[in-house]
Amino acid sequence: MNMIQLLLPLCDNEGHPFPQSIYFHVRDELTEQFGGITTYVRSPAEGLWKEGQSSTVKDEIVIYEVMAKELNRGWWKEFRESLERLFRQESIVVRAILIDML
Repeated sequence: MNMIQLLLPLCDNEGHPFPQSIYFHVRDELTEQFGGITTYVRSPAEGLWKEGQSSTVKDEIVIYEVMAKELNRGWWKEFRESLERLFRQESIVVRAILIDML
């Protein structure tokens, strides 16, 4: 079983929040494709990373998570690229974790 997590930004690169309808669209598409979704949206997570020697960038994100028996890398690559266009981002993290169901 695979757990796939998507880290979605709350705001664009200028700090303007994305409309809620974008998140509903992504949620609905993933629910249709995988039969369910878990969303972590109540308290946004905060990401920090270094750009250059002295500049630290901060980003607030929500996390969407789905479970899939098989990992279709081609489908996920296309979906990630569509998210990058939708959210106007250079890169969006989509990660898969192999899990054992207990």
